[in-house]
Amino acid sequence: MTAFFRRWRFQFLDDLAQMKKIARDPILTSAILLCIVSLFLFVVFPLYKVLQQSFFNPDGAFSLDAYKLLFTSGENFKAFSNTVLLGSVVGLLATFVGFMFAYCYTYLAIRGKKLFNLVAMLPMISPPFAVALSIILLFGSRGFITNTLLGLRDANIYGFKGLILVQTLSFFPIAYLLLVGMLKSIDPAIEDAARDLGASRWQTFRRVTAPLVGPGIANSFLLVFIKSVADFANPMAIGGNFATLATQIYIQSIGNYDVQGGAAVAVLLLDLSMLLFIISKYWVEKKVYVTVTGKASRERMPISDRLVVWPVAGFCYAVAGIVLALYILIPIGSFIKLWGINYSFTLDHYIYAFGVGSKAIFDTTWLSVLATPITGLLGMVIAFLVVRKRFIGKGFINFASLLSIAVPGTVIGVGYILAFNTPPIVLTGTATLLVAAFIVRSLPIGIRAGVASLQQIDPAIDEAAADLGASSRQIFFKITLPLIKTAFFSGLIYTFIRSMTSISAVIFLITAKYNLITIAVLDQVESAKFGVASAFSTILILIVYLAIFITNQVLTRLDPNIKKIELT
Repeated sequence: MTAFFRRWRFQFLDDLAQMKKIARDPILTSAILLCIVSLFLFVVFPLYKVLQQSFFNPDGAFSLDAYKLLFTSGENFKAFSNTVLLGSVVGLLATFVGFMFAYCYTYLAIRGKKLFNLVAMLPMISPPFAVALSIILLFGSRGFITNTLLGLRDANIYGFKGLILVQTLSFFPIAYLLLVGMLKSIDPAIEDAARDLGASRWQTFRRVTAPLVGPGIANSFLLVFIKSVADFANPMAIGGNFATLATQIYIQSIGNYDVQGGAAVAVLLLDLSMLLFIISKYWVEKKVYVTVTGKASRERMPISDRLVVWPVAGFCYAVAGIVLALYILIPIGSFIKLWGINYSFTLDHYIYAFGVGSKAIFDTTWLSVLATPITGLLGMVIAFLVVRKRFIGKGFINFASLLSIAVPGTVIGVGYILAFNTPPIVLTGTATLLVAAFIVRSLPIGIRAGVASLQQIDPAIDEAAADLGASSRQIFFKITLPLIKTAFFSGLIYTFIRSMTSISAVIFLITAKYNLITIAVLDQVESAKFGVASAFSTILILIVYLAIFITNQVLTRLDPNIKKIELT
Protein backbone atom coordinates (compact mmCIF):
# COMPACT_ATOMS: atom_id res chain seq x y z
CA MET A 1 0.00 0.00 0.00
CA THR A 2 2.86 2.35 0.88
CA ALA A 3 4.53 1.66 -2.46
CA PHE A 4 1.24 2.42 -4.23
CA PHE A 5 0.91 5.82 -2.51
CA ARG A 6 4.52 6.60 -3.32
CA ARG A 7 3.96 5.91 -6.99
CA TRP A 8 0.71 7.91 -6.95
CA ARG A 9 2.43 10.85 -5.20
CA PHE A 10 5.33 10.76 -7.63
CA GLN A 11 2.94 10.65 -10.62
CA PHE A 12 0.85 13.50 -9.18
CA LEU A 13 3.88 15.71 -8.57
CA ASP A 14 5.22 14.93 -12.05
CA ASP A 15 1.86 15.80 -13.65
CA LEU A 16 1.70 19.00 -11.60
CA ALA A 17 5.18 19.99 -12.78
CA GLN A 18 4.15 19.32 -16.38
CA MET A 19 1.05 21.50 -15.96
CA LYS A 20 3.09 24.35 -14.50
CA LYS A 21 5.47 24.07 -17.43
CA ILE A 22 2.58 24.19 -19.91
CA ALA A 23 1.02 27.17 -18.09
CA ARG A 24 4.21 29.15 -18.72
CA ASP A 25 3.76 28.62 -22.48
CA PRO A 26 0.75 30.71 -23.62
CA ILE A 27 0.79 29.29 -27.16
CA LEU A 28 0.64 25.70 -25.92
CA THR A 29 -2.02 26.56 -23.34
CA SER A 30 -4.11 28.30 -26.01
CA ALA A 31 -3.79 25.30 -28.34
CA ILE A 32 -4.96 22.90 -25.62
CA LEU A 33 -7.93 25.11 -24.70
CA LEU A 34 -8.85 25.60 -28.37
CA CYS A 35 -8.86 21.83 -28.97
CA ILE A 36 -10.93 21.11 -25.86
CA VAL A 37 -13.51 23.83 -26.61
CA SER A 38 -13.77 22.93 -30.31
CA LEU A 39 -14.19 19.20 -29.66
CA PHE A 40 -16.76 19.80 -26.95
CA LEU A 41 -18.72 22.27 -29.08
CA PHE A 42 -18.77 20.32 -32.36
CA VAL A 43 -18.56 16.69 -31.20
CA VAL A 44 -19.80 16.16 -27.64
CA PHE A 45 -22.43 18.92 -27.42
CA PRO A 46 -24.38 17.85 -30.58
CA LEU A 47 -24.50 14.25 -29.32
CA TYR A 48 -25.77 15.48 -25.96
CA LYS A 49 -28.49 17.49 -27.76
CA VAL A 50 -29.60 14.38 -29.64
CA LEU A 51 -29.89 12.45 -26.38
CA GLN A 52 -31.69 15.35 -24.71
CA GLN A 53 -34.14 15.84 -27.57
CA SER A 54 -35.15 12.19 -27.47
CA PHE A 55 -36.63 12.79 -23.98
CA PHE A 56 -38.61 15.95 -24.75
CA ASN A 57 -41.70 16.36 -26.92
CA PRO A 58 -42.30 19.35 -29.24
CA ASP A 59 -43.91 21.27 -26.36
CA GLY A 60 -40.73 20.99 -24.31
CA ALA A 61 -42.18 18.58 -21.74
CA PHE A 62 -40.31 15.50 -20.58
CA SER A 63 -41.66 12.43 -22.36
CA LEU A 64 -40.72 8.83 -23.03
CA ASP A 65 -43.22 8.52 -25.87
CA ALA A 66 -40.46 8.43 -28.50
CA TYR A 67 -38.80 5.44 -26.83
CA LYS A 68 -42.14 3.71 -26.31
CA LEU A 69 -42.84 4.15 -30.00
CA LEU A 70 -39.28 3.12 -30.82
CA PHE A 71 -39.74 -0.29 -29.20
CA THR A 72 -43.41 -0.83 -30.08
CA SER A 73 -43.66 0.56 -33.61
CA GLY A 74 -43.55 -2.15 -36.23
CA GLU A 75 -41.87 0.26 -38.63
CA ASN A 76 -39.02 1.06 -36.23
CA PHE A 77 -38.58 -2.57 -35.23
CA LYS A 78 -38.45 -3.54 -38.90
CA ALA A 79 -35.80 -0.87 -39.55
CA PHE A 80 -33.73 -2.15 -36.60
CA SER A 81 -33.96 -5.81 -37.63
CA ASN A 82 -33.21 -4.85 -41.25
CA THR A 83 -30.13 -2.92 -40.12
CA VAL A 84 -28.75 -5.79 -38.03
CA LEU A 85 -29.48 -8.34 -40.77
CA LEU A 86 -27.90 -6.18 -43.47
CA GLY A 87 -24.82 -5.44 -41.35
CA SER A 88 -24.35 -9.13 -40.50
CA VAL A 89 -24.67 -10.42 -44.07
CA VAL A 90 -22.53 -7.65 -45.58
CA GLY A 91 -19.98 -8.03 -42.77
CA LEU A 92 -19.58 -11.74 -43.50
CA LEU A 93 -19.46 -11.38 -47.29
CA ALA A 94 -17.20 -8.31 -47.38
CA THR A 95 -14.80 -9.85 -44.85
CA PHE A 96 -14.62 -13.06 -46.89
CA VAL A 97 -13.92 -11.16 -50.14
CA GLY A 98 -11.42 -8.88 -48.38
CA PHE A 99 -9.59 -11.87 -46.90
CA MET A 100 -9.40 -13.57 -50.30
CA PHE A 101 -7.88 -10.41 -51.78
CA ALA A 102 -5.42 -10.02 -48.90
CA TYR A 103 -4.36 -13.68 -49.04
CA CYS A 104 -3.97 -13.52 -52.81
CA TYR A 105 -1.87 -10.34 -52.56
CA THR A 106 0.34 -11.60 -49.74
CA TYR A 107 0.76 -15.33 -50.39
CA LEU A 108 0.31 -16.11 -54.08
CA ALA A 109 2.78 -15.82 -56.93
CA ILE A 110 0.68 -13.79 -59.38
CA ARG A 111 1.10 -10.71 -61.52
CA GLY A 112 -0.82 -7.46 -61.43
CA LYS A 113 -1.20 -7.24 -57.65
CA LYS A 114 -1.33 -3.43 -57.82
CA LEU A 115 -4.77 -3.85 -59.36
CA PHE A 116 -6.05 -4.77 -55.89
CA ASN A 117 -4.81 -1.46 -54.46
CA LEU A 118 -6.56 0.40 -57.27
CA VAL A 119 -9.80 -1.43 -56.50
CA ALA A 120 -9.39 -0.57 -52.80
CA MET A 121 -8.87 3.11 -53.67
CA LEU A 122 -11.96 3.53 -55.88
CA PRO A 123 -14.60 3.68 -53.08
CA MET A 124 -12.57 6.42 -51.38
CA ILE A 125 -12.53 8.84 -54.31
CA SER A 126 -16.06 8.33 -55.62
CA PRO A 127 -19.52 9.26 -54.33
CA PRO A 128 -20.71 6.83 -51.62
CA PHE A 129 -23.44 5.45 -53.90
CA ALA A 130 -21.38 5.14 -57.10
CA VAL A 131 -21.66 1.34 -57.11
CA ALA A 132 -25.42 1.61 -56.51
CA LEU A 133 -25.73 3.89 -59.53
CA SER A 134 -23.87 1.42 -61.75
CA ILE A 135 -25.90 -1.53 -60.45
CA ILE A 136 -29.10 0.34 -61.32
CA LEU A 137 -27.74 1.07 -64.81
CA LEU A 138 -27.09 -2.64 -65.32
CA PHE A 139 -29.88 -4.41 -63.44
CA GLY A 140 -32.61 -1.80 -62.93
CA SER A 141 -35.95 -1.67 -64.74
CA ARG A 142 -34.15 -0.07 -67.69
CA GLY A 143 -30.86 -1.82 -67.02
CA PHE A 144 -28.53 -2.71 -69.86
CA ILE A 145 -28.38 -6.39 -68.84
CA THR A 146 -31.93 -6.92 -67.55
CA ASN A 147 -33.80 -4.80 -70.10
CA THR A 148 -31.61 -4.46 -73.21
CA LEU A 149 -29.90 -7.87 -73.27
CA LEU A 150 -32.39 -10.14 -71.49
CA GLY A 151 -35.58 -8.27 -72.32
CA LEU A 152 -36.90 -8.35 -68.75
CA ARG A 153 -39.52 -5.67 -68.18
CA ASP A 154 -40.17 -6.11 -64.46
CA ALA A 155 -36.61 -6.43 -63.13
CA ASN A 156 -36.22 -5.06 -59.60
CA ILE A 157 -32.75 -4.70 -58.08
CA TYR A 158 -34.00 -2.43 -55.31
CA GLY A 159 -34.22 -3.67 -51.74
CA PHE A 160 -32.28 -6.17 -49.64
CA LYS A 161 -30.56 -8.07 -52.46
CA GLY A 162 -29.43 -4.89 -54.17
CA LEU A 163 -28.09 -3.46 -50.91
CA ILE A 164 -26.13 -6.64 -50.14
CA LEU A 165 -24.47 -6.53 -53.55
CA VAL A 166 -23.72 -2.80 -53.43
CA GLN A 167 -22.43 -2.67 -49.86
CA THR A 168 -20.31 -5.81 -50.24
CA LEU A 169 -18.57 -4.40 -53.32
CA SER A 170 -18.21 -0.98 -51.66
CA PHE A 171 -16.95 -2.08 -48.23
CA PHE A 172 -14.78 -5.17 -48.82
CA PRO A 173 -11.72 -2.91 -49.40
CA ILE A 174 -11.95 -2.01 -45.68
CA ALA A 175 -11.39 -5.65 -44.77
CA TYR A 176 -8.73 -6.04 -47.46
CA LEU A 177 -6.63 -3.08 -46.29
CA LEU A 178 -6.75 -4.28 -42.67
CA LEU A 179 -6.07 -7.96 -43.36
CA VAL A 180 -3.29 -7.46 -45.90
CA GLY A 181 -1.22 -5.72 -43.23
CA MET A 182 -1.82 -8.51 -40.72
CA LEU A 183 -0.95 -11.26 -43.18
CA LYS A 184 2.27 -9.46 -44.10
CA SER A 185 3.27 -9.32 -40.41
CA ILE A 186 3.15 -13.12 -39.95
CA ASP A 187 6.66 -14.55 -39.81
CA PRO A 188 6.98 -17.13 -42.64
CA ALA A 189 9.18 -19.26 -40.37
CA ILE A 190 6.15 -20.23 -38.27
CA GLU A 191 4.30 -21.60 -41.30
CA ASP A 192 7.46 -23.22 -42.66
CA ALA A 193 7.96 -25.00 -39.35
CA ALA A 194 4.47 -26.47 -39.60
CA ARG A 195 5.16 -27.67 -43.15
CA ASP A 196 8.49 -29.19 -42.07
CA LEU A 197 6.64 -31.14 -39.36
CA GLY A 198 4.46 -32.76 -42.01
CA ALA A 199 1.40 -30.48 -42.11
CA SER A 200 -0.25 -30.08 -45.49
CA ARG A 201 -0.79 -26.63 -46.95
CA TRP A 202 -4.46 -26.74 -45.90
CA GLN A 203 -3.59 -27.88 -42.36
CA THR A 204 -1.01 -25.10 -42.06
CA PHE A 205 -3.57 -22.55 -43.17
CA ARG A 206 -6.30 -23.89 -40.86
CA ARG A 207 -4.17 -24.43 -37.74
CA VAL A 208 -1.50 -21.71 -38.05
CA THR A 209 -2.38 -18.89 -40.43
CA ALA A 210 -6.11 -18.63 -39.69
CA PRO A 211 -5.73 -18.51 -35.86
CA LEU A 212 -3.00 -15.86 -36.16
CA VAL A 213 -5.14 -13.63 -38.35
CA GLY A 214 -8.41 -14.55 -36.57
CA PRO A 215 -8.60 -11.36 -34.47
CA GLY A 216 -8.03 -9.33 -37.63
CA ILE A 217 -10.89 -11.15 -39.35
CA ALA A 218 -13.16 -10.41 -36.38
CA ASN A 219 -12.08 -6.76 -36.39
CA SER A 220 -12.69 -6.52 -40.13
CA PHE A 221 -16.19 -7.92 -39.69
CA LEU A 222 -16.98 -5.40 -36.96
CA LEU A 223 -15.62 -2.45 -38.95
CA VAL A 224 -17.62 -3.44 -42.03
CA PHE A 225 -20.67 -3.99 -39.82
CA ILE A 226 -20.29 -0.47 -38.40
CA LYS A 227 -19.88 0.97 -41.89
CA SER A 228 -22.93 -0.94 -43.14
CA VAL A 229 -25.32 0.03 -40.32
CA ALA A 230 -24.21 3.69 -40.55
CA ASP A 231 -24.53 3.81 -44.35
CA PHE A 232 -27.15 6.29 -45.50
CA ALA A 233 -26.46 6.88 -49.19
CA ASN A 234 -26.83 3.35 -50.53
CA PRO A 235 -30.10 2.55 -48.70
CA MET A 236 -31.50 5.84 -50.00
CA ALA A 237 -30.35 5.14 -53.56
CA ILE A 238 -31.13 1.44 -53.96
CA GLY A 239 -32.80 0.35 -50.71
CA GLY A 240 -36.33 0.75 -52.00
CA ASN A 241 -38.77 -0.30 -49.25
CA PHE A 242 -35.98 -1.91 -47.20
CA ALA A 243 -35.76 0.65 -44.38
CA THR A 244 -32.69 0.93 -42.14
CA LEU A 245 -32.05 2.97 -39.00
CA ALA A 246 -29.97 5.52 -40.94
CA THR A 247 -32.75 6.21 -43.43
CA GLN A 248 -35.39 6.03 -40.67
CA ILE A 249 -33.66 8.93 -38.88
CA TYR A 250 -33.98 11.05 -42.02
CA ILE A 251 -37.59 10.02 -42.65
CA GLN A 252 -38.64 10.67 -39.05
CA SER A 253 -36.82 14.00 -38.68
CA ILE A 254 -37.27 15.54 -42.14
CA GLY A 255 -40.11 13.60 -43.75
CA ASN A 256 -42.46 13.25 -40.76
CA TYR A 257 -41.26 16.39 -38.90
CA ASP A 258 -40.92 14.24 -35.77
CA VAL A 259 -37.61 15.47 -34.36
CA GLN A 260 -38.06 13.65 -31.05
CA GLY A 261 -38.76 10.37 -32.83
CA GLY A 262 -35.80 10.90 -35.15
CA ALA A 263 -33.57 11.65 -32.16
CA ALA A 264 -34.67 8.43 -30.43
CA VAL A 265 -33.83 6.40 -33.54
CA ALA A 266 -30.51 8.25 -33.73
CA VAL A 267 -29.74 7.29 -30.12
CA LEU A 268 -30.48 3.65 -30.93
CA LEU A 269 -28.19 3.73 -33.98
CA LEU A 270 -25.51 5.55 -31.98
CA ASP A 271 -25.67 2.93 -29.21
CA LEU A 272 -25.37 0.12 -31.74
CA SER A 273 -22.39 1.73 -33.50
CA MET A 274 -20.64 2.66 -30.24
CA LEU A 275 -21.06 -0.87 -28.85
CA LEU A 276 -19.52 -2.38 -31.97
CA PHE A 277 -16.72 0.20 -31.96
CA ILE A 278 -15.88 -0.49 -28.30
CA ILE A 279 -15.82 -4.24 -28.94
CA SER A 280 -13.56 -3.68 -31.94
CA LYS A 281 -11.24 -1.22 -30.22
CA TYR A 282 -10.89 -2.55 -26.71
CA TRP A 283 -11.54 -6.28 -26.99
CA VAL A 284 -10.74 -7.60 -30.47
CA GLU A 285 -7.61 -5.47 -31.02
CA LYS A 286 -6.16 -6.69 -27.72
CA LYS A 287 -6.31 -10.27 -29.01
CA VAL A 288 -4.03 -9.58 -32.00
CA TYR A 289 -1.10 -11.98 -31.96
CA VAL A 290 2.39 -10.61 -32.56
CA THR A 291 4.61 -12.99 -34.47
CA VAL A 292 7.35 -10.57 -35.52
CA THR A 293 9.26 -8.65 -32.83
CA GLY A 294 12.05 -7.61 -35.15
CA LYS A 295 12.97 -8.29 -38.74
CA ALA A 296 11.46 -11.47 -40.17
CA SER A 297 13.87 -14.36 -40.58
CA ARG A 298 13.39 -14.33 -44.35
CA GLU A 299 11.01 -13.31 -47.09
CA ARG A 300 7.91 -15.41 -47.69
CA MET A 301 8.09 -17.76 -50.64
CA PRO A 302 4.99 -17.09 -52.78
CA ILE A 303 2.72 -20.07 -53.44
CA SER A 304 2.78 -21.16 -57.08
CA ASP A 305 0.70 -24.34 -56.76
CA ARG A 306 -1.98 -24.11 -59.47
CA LEU A 307 -4.56 -25.87 -57.29
CA VAL A 308 -4.30 -22.88 -54.91
CA VAL A 309 -3.43 -20.03 -57.26
CA TRP A 310 -6.03 -20.58 -59.96
CA PRO A 311 -9.23 -20.65 -57.85
CA VAL A 312 -8.17 -17.91 -55.40
CA ALA A 313 -6.61 -15.58 -57.98
CA GLY A 314 -9.42 -16.31 -60.43
CA PHE A 315 -12.02 -15.28 -57.86
CA CYS A 316 -10.11 -12.10 -56.93
CA TYR A 317 -9.50 -11.02 -60.52
CA ALA A 318 -13.16 -11.66 -61.35
CA VAL A 319 -14.34 -9.46 -58.46
CA ALA A 320 -11.75 -6.79 -59.31
CA GLY A 321 -12.90 -6.82 -62.91
CA ILE A 322 -16.53 -6.41 -61.84
CA VAL A 323 -15.68 -3.49 -59.56
CA LEU A 324 -13.61 -1.75 -62.24
CA ALA A 325 -16.39 -2.28 -64.78
CA LEU A 326 -18.94 -0.75 -62.42
CA TYR A 327 -16.83 2.36 -61.93
CA ILE A 328 -15.99 2.66 -65.63
CA LEU A 329 -19.71 2.48 -66.35
CA ILE A 330 -20.28 5.80 -64.58
CA PRO A 331 -18.45 8.03 -67.10
CA ILE A 332 -19.88 5.92 -69.93
CA GLY A 333 -23.39 6.51 -68.62
CA SER A 334 -22.77 10.25 -68.51
CA PHE A 335 -22.51 10.32 -72.33
CA ILE A 336 -25.65 8.22 -73.02
CA LYS A 337 -28.73 10.11 -74.20
CA LEU A 338 -31.38 8.13 -72.29
CA TRP A 339 -30.21 4.96 -70.56
CA GLY A 340 -32.23 1.89 -71.50
CA ILE A 341 -33.99 3.60 -74.40
CA ASN A 342 -31.61 5.70 -76.48
CA TYR A 343 -27.90 4.83 -76.29
CA SER A 344 -26.75 7.60 -78.63
CA PHE A 345 -23.86 9.89 -77.64
CA THR A 346 -24.65 13.26 -76.03
CA LEU A 347 -23.08 16.04 -73.99
CA ASP A 348 -26.44 17.26 -72.66
CA HIS A 349 -25.88 15.82 -69.20
CA TYR A 350 -22.63 17.76 -68.76
CA ILE A 351 -24.23 20.92 -70.13
CA TYR A 352 -26.95 20.52 -67.51
CA ALA A 353 -24.45 19.68 -64.75
CA PHE A 354 -22.24 22.71 -65.47
CA GLY A 355 -25.30 24.90 -65.96
CA VAL A 356 -27.97 24.13 -63.38
CA GLY A 357 -25.53 22.26 -61.13
CA SER A 358 -22.63 24.71 -61.28
CA LYS A 359 -23.48 26.09 -57.84
CA ALA A 360 -23.37 22.60 -56.28
CA ILE A 361 -19.99 21.96 -57.91
CA PHE A 362 -18.60 25.30 -56.74
CA ASP A 363 -20.02 25.07 -53.21
CA THR A 364 -18.75 21.53 -52.68
CA THR A 365 -15.26 22.36 -53.93
CA TRP A 366 -14.67 25.59 -52.06
CA LEU A 367 -16.18 24.33 -48.80
CA SER A 368 -13.96 21.24 -49.04
CA VAL A 369 -10.94 23.42 -49.81
CA LEU A 370 -11.78 25.57 -46.79
CA ALA A 371 -12.16 22.58 -44.45
CA THR A 372 -9.01 20.79 -45.66
CA PRO A 373 -6.18 22.95 -44.18
CA ILE A 374 -8.10 23.49 -40.93
CA THR A 375 -8.58 19.74 -40.49
CA GLY A 376 -5.01 18.95 -41.49
CA LEU A 377 -3.46 21.45 -39.09
CA LEU A 378 -5.85 20.63 -36.23
CA GLY A 379 -5.18 16.91 -36.71
CA MET A 380 -1.42 17.40 -36.46
CA VAL A 381 -1.79 19.67 -33.42
CA ILE A 382 -3.95 17.10 -31.61
CA ALA A 383 -1.56 14.29 -32.58
CA PHE A 384 1.36 16.38 -31.26
CA LEU A 385 -0.44 17.05 -27.97
CA VAL A 386 -1.53 13.44 -27.49
CA VAL A 387 1.87 11.90 -28.26
CA ARG A 388 4.29 14.52 -26.90
CA LYS A 389 2.52 16.31 -24.01
CA ARG A 390 0.97 15.44 -20.65
CA PHE A 391 -1.81 17.67 -19.34
CA ILE A 392 -5.25 17.63 -17.77
CA GLY A 393 -7.83 16.98 -20.49
CA LYS A 394 -5.55 14.86 -22.67
CA GLY A 395 -7.86 11.85 -22.33
CA PHE A 396 -10.86 13.95 -23.35
CA ILE A 397 -9.07 15.28 -26.45
CA ASN A 398 -7.96 11.80 -27.48
CA PHE A 399 -11.42 10.27 -26.99
CA ALA A 400 -13.52 13.10 -28.46
CA SER A 401 -11.30 13.56 -31.51
CA LEU A 402 -11.66 9.89 -32.48
CA LEU A 403 -15.33 9.62 -31.48
CA SER A 404 -16.66 10.51 -34.93
CA ILE A 405 -15.23 7.26 -36.31
CA ALA A 406 -17.98 5.42 -34.46
CA VAL A 407 -20.73 8.06 -34.73
CA PRO A 408 -22.90 7.65 -37.86
CA GLY A 409 -23.11 10.71 -40.09
CA THR A 410 -26.88 10.90 -39.75
CA VAL A 411 -26.53 11.23 -35.97
CA ILE A 412 -24.02 14.05 -36.42
CA GLY A 413 -26.39 15.77 -38.84
CA VAL A 414 -29.36 15.60 -36.45
CA GLY A 415 -27.12 16.75 -33.59
CA TYR A 416 -25.98 19.82 -35.52
CA ILE A 417 -29.57 20.81 -36.31
CA LEU A 418 -30.53 20.56 -32.65
CA ALA A 419 -27.38 22.21 -31.29
CA PHE A 420 -27.02 25.16 -33.63
CA ASN A 421 -30.58 26.05 -34.62
CA THR A 422 -31.33 28.19 -31.57
CA PRO A 423 -29.45 30.83 -29.51
CA PRO A 424 -26.86 31.28 -28.15
CA ILE A 425 -25.10 29.70 -31.18
CA VAL A 426 -27.08 29.88 -34.42
CA LEU A 427 -25.18 28.36 -37.34
CA THR A 428 -27.92 26.53 -39.25
CA GLY A 429 -27.79 27.32 -42.96
CA THR A 430 -24.27 28.75 -42.83
CA ALA A 431 -21.08 27.61 -44.49
CA THR A 432 -19.49 27.44 -41.04
CA LEU A 433 -21.70 24.52 -40.01
CA LEU A 434 -21.02 22.60 -43.23
CA VAL A 435 -17.27 23.13 -42.82
CA ALA A 436 -17.50 22.03 -39.18
CA ALA A 437 -19.27 18.84 -40.27
CA PHE A 438 -16.53 18.17 -42.84
CA ILE A 439 -13.84 18.72 -40.20
CA VAL A 440 -15.43 16.50 -37.55
CA ARG A 441 -15.98 13.63 -40.00
CA SER A 442 -12.42 13.80 -41.37
CA LEU A 443 -10.41 14.70 -38.27
CA PRO A 444 -9.71 11.15 -36.98
CA ILE A 445 -7.92 10.27 -40.24
CA GLY A 446 -5.41 13.08 -39.88
CA ILE A 447 -4.91 12.39 -36.17
CA ARG A 448 -4.18 8.70 -36.70
CA ALA A 449 -1.72 9.50 -39.49
CA GLY A 450 0.00 12.10 -37.30
CA VAL A 451 0.17 9.83 -34.25
CA ALA A 452 1.66 6.98 -36.32
CA SER A 453 4.34 9.30 -37.73
CA LEU A 454 5.18 10.94 -34.39
CA GLN A 455 5.62 7.57 -32.69
CA GLN A 456 8.43 6.85 -35.15
CA ILE A 457 10.29 10.08 -34.28
CA ASP A 458 12.59 10.16 -31.26
CA PRO A 459 11.22 12.61 -28.63
CA ALA A 460 14.83 13.58 -27.88
CA ILE A 461 14.73 15.80 -30.99
CA ASP A 462 11.95 17.91 -29.49
CA GLU A 463 13.61 17.89 -26.08
CA ALA A 464 16.90 19.11 -27.55
CA ALA A 465 15.12 22.01 -29.26
CA ALA A 466 13.34 22.88 -25.99
CA ASP A 467 16.64 22.81 -24.09
CA LEU A 468 18.01 25.29 -26.62
CA GLY A 469 15.18 27.69 -25.87
CA ALA A 470 12.64 26.89 -28.58
CA SER A 471 8.98 27.46 -27.71
CA SER A 472 6.26 24.88 -28.34
CA ARG A 473 5.14 26.83 -31.42
CA GLN A 474 8.68 26.83 -32.85
CA ILE A 475 9.14 23.12 -32.08
CA PHE A 476 5.85 22.22 -33.77
CA PHE A 477 6.20 24.34 -36.92
CA LYS A 478 9.97 24.16 -37.46
CA ILE A 479 10.78 20.62 -36.31
CA THR A 480 7.75 18.37 -35.85
CA LEU A 481 5.64 19.41 -38.84
CA PRO A 482 8.49 19.16 -41.39
CA LEU A 483 9.32 15.67 -40.10
CA ILE A 484 5.73 14.47 -40.52
CA LYS A 485 4.91 16.37 -43.70
CA THR A 486 3.95 13.17 -45.54
CA ALA A 487 1.35 12.34 -42.91
CA PHE A 488 0.21 15.97 -42.95
CA PHE A 489 -0.34 16.03 -46.71
CA SER A 490 -1.95 12.58 -46.61
CA GLY A 491 -4.37 13.94 -44.02
CA LEU A 492 -5.06 16.92 -46.28
CA ILE A 493 -5.95 14.83 -49.31
CA TYR A 494 -8.05 12.39 -47.27
CA THR A 495 -9.94 15.31 -45.76
CA PHE A 496 -10.58 16.86 -49.16
CA ILE A 497 -11.81 13.54 -50.58
CA ARG A 498 -14.07 12.78 -47.64
CA SER A 499 -15.49 16.31 -47.69
CA MET A 500 -16.18 16.10 -51.43
CA THR A 501 -17.97 12.75 -51.07
CA SER A 502 -19.80 13.42 -47.79
CA ILE A 503 -23.58 13.04 -47.67
CA SER A 504 -24.95 11.38 -44.51
CA ALA A 505 -24.26 14.31 -42.17
CA VAL A 506 -24.60 17.24 -44.56
CA ILE A 507 -27.95 16.16 -46.06
CA PHE A 508 -29.52 17.58 -42.88
CA LEU A 509 -27.58 20.85 -43.15
CA ILE A 510 -27.93 22.01 -46.75
CA THR A 511 -30.18 24.94 -47.63
CA ALA A 512 -31.04 26.89 -50.76
CA LYS A 513 -27.94 28.96 -50.09
CA TYR A 514 -25.54 26.01 -50.22
CA ASN A 515 -25.81 22.77 -52.19
CA LEU A 516 -23.43 19.85 -52.65
CA ILE A 517 -22.61 17.48 -55.51
CA THR A 518 -23.46 14.34 -53.54
CA ILE A 519 -26.92 15.71 -52.74
CA ALA A 520 -27.37 16.60 -56.41
CA VAL A 521 -26.40 13.06 -57.45
CA LEU A 522 -28.87 11.55 -54.98
CA ASP A 523 -31.65 13.85 -56.24
CA GLN A 524 -30.95 12.81 -59.85
CA VAL A 525 -30.91 9.09 -58.94
CA GLU A 526 -34.25 9.40 -57.13
CA SER A 527 -35.63 11.20 -60.21
CA ALA A 528 -34.29 8.39 -62.48
CA LYS A 529 -32.08 10.91 -64.33
CA PHE A 530 -29.12 8.53 -64.37
CA GLY A 531 -27.22 10.36 -67.11
CA VAL A 532 -27.06 13.58 -65.10
CA ALA A 533 -26.20 11.61 -61.94
CA SER A 534 -23.34 9.93 -63.83
CA ALA A 535 -22.11 13.31 -65.09
CA PHE A 536 -22.05 14.78 -61.57
CA SER A 537 -20.25 11.67 -60.26
CA THR A 538 -17.66 11.84 -63.03
CA ILE A 539 -17.01 15.52 -62.35
CA LEU A 540 -16.56 14.79 -58.64
CA ILE A 541 -14.08 11.97 -59.34
CA LEU A 542 -12.09 14.20 -61.72
CA ILE A 543 -11.90 16.98 -59.11
CA VAL A 544 -10.60 14.48 -56.55
CA TYR A 545 -7.97 13.13 -58.94
CA LEU A 546 -6.89 16.70 -59.73
CA ALA A 547 -6.47 17.36 -56.01
CA ILE A 548 -4.31 14.23 -55.64
CA PHE A 549 -2.18 15.30 -58.63
CA ILE A 550 -1.66 18.82 -57.26
CA THR A 551 -0.79 17.48 -53.80
CA ASN A 552 1.79 15.10 -55.25
CA GLN A 553 3.31 17.91 -57.28
CA VAL A 554 3.62 20.05 -54.15
CA LEU A 555 5.21 17.15 -52.26
CA THR A 556 7.67 16.54 -55.10
CA ARG A 557 8.73 20.18 -55.07
CA LEU A 558 9.18 20.13 -51.31
CA ASP A 559 11.23 16.92 -51.40
CA PRO A 560 11.95 15.06 -54.68
CA ASN A 561 12.66 11.86 -52.74
CA ILE A 562 9.39 11.84 -50.82
CA LYS A 563 6.87 9.08 -51.45
CA LYS A 564 3.81 10.18 -53.38
CA ILE A 565 0.34 9.83 -51.92
CA GLU A 566 -1.47 6.82 -53.37
CA LEU A 567 -4.26 6.44 -50.77
CA THR A 568 -3.50 2.77 -50.19
